Amino acid sequence: MFGGLIWWCIVGGIAGFLAGKVMKGGGFGVLMDIVIGIVGAMIGGWVFGLLGIFSSGGLIGSILVAFVGACILLWLVRLIKKA
Repeated sequence: MFGGLIWWCIVGGIAGFLAGKVMKGGGFGVLMDIVIGIVGAMIGGWVFGLLGIFSSGGLIGSILVAFVGACILLWLVRLIKKA
């Protein structure tokens, strides 16, 4: 259980950091990058599931799904902030 939490923090941190760099704009800090990456992983898993694409697991697949979801999340947050 504790190992899974660490795994999600690592994947979330990497995905959130990469999404922050790709999406440009002000950074949110390390902790928020992790949170954005973890929430992004949930969003990415949902979106990929809707498209019928499933990650075979592993570090790279998990980071890719979380990265895509984090980019979607950042785009939505910035869209709402403008409104």
